[in-house]
Amino acid sequence: MFSACSNTDNVPSVGFLDVAEDATLAKARKGFFDAMRQQGFSEQQKSLRIYEANAQGDIAMLNQSCDYLIAKNPDVIAANATLSTITAVKRTKTIPVCMMVAPSPELAGLKSERGMAPANLFGVYETLSYIDTSVAIIQQFFPQAKIIGTIYNSSEPQSANALNRLQLAAQRLGLSIIPMPVTTSSETQLVAQALVAKKPDVFFALPDNVIFASFETIAKVCNDAHIPVFTSEAGLVSRGAIASYGADFYQWGFQAGLQAASYLKSGKKTIPHPEEVKTRNFVYNPKAAEQYHLIFPDKFKKADE
Repeated sequence: MFSACSNTDNVPSVGFLDVAEDATLAKARKGFFDAMRQQGFSEQQKSLRIYEANAQGDIAMLNQSCDYLIAKNPDVIAANATLSTITAVKRTKTIPVCMMVAPSPELAGLKSERGMAPANLFGVYETLSYIDTSVAIIQQFFPQAKIIGTIYNSSEPQSANALNRLQLAAQRLGLSIIPMPVTTSSETQLVAQALVAKKPDVFFALPDNVIFASFETIAKVCNDAHIPVFTSEAGLVSRGAIASYGADFYQWGFQAGLQAASYLKSGKKTIPHPEEVKTRNFVYNPKAAEQYHLIFPDKFKKADE
């Protein structure tokens, strides 16, 4: 899906690349443009031209979407999520790419053999350390749990890295993992049903674009089997998971938007250094908590519903 908003000539332009139509990623997108607007760049003021492309979860379409934006020659490509970032930096070396909802360049496999990130890459990334805290929440509220079920996208580097981190965190806590691979959102219901049949004590939703795109399906399968759902992604708590510790997606996008605005204000002379996401929260879903008779301490914020 492609769209463009035309303003007068000679104004800065941003090409926004979304990997999928997703409520969680939409929060980052809103944060990005709110930050740009705060810094004086908006369509309404005719101080910014925006081109948008959404791949609707299709990898072939993601390449076409990225090429569409590159052909528009924007001043910045804003890449929302891991696959958008990887695709953008592989398909252009000249247009600066501002990442969000993505891991560090190293975790995304984007550093060179000499350990250098792409020269045109900036924005805001996440490490995987927050997954350790999210896993510990499970033991806090379900101390009897021993087996965690999860689904991961075998074709997405961030998902594979997150699975590895989950396995290490679980091992330290004396927990075991049942992982099930998936490649497209159309497969998730059958895979989730197969996973539930193995009787895990809880389900853990990883930071994964396929999971984001089909989370309601996964949550329903787990809820029907009375398997509690935890995650490391606050956006998924709003959509039905019990609790998480992780980045605030709106603030993630906002932080990236500030970086993009800084680059434009420099006269497009200074590409900022990528920086780690600053805002992480403990979040819980009151309805999901009530289902399992859980009471959360004050450090947990209620998820947006």
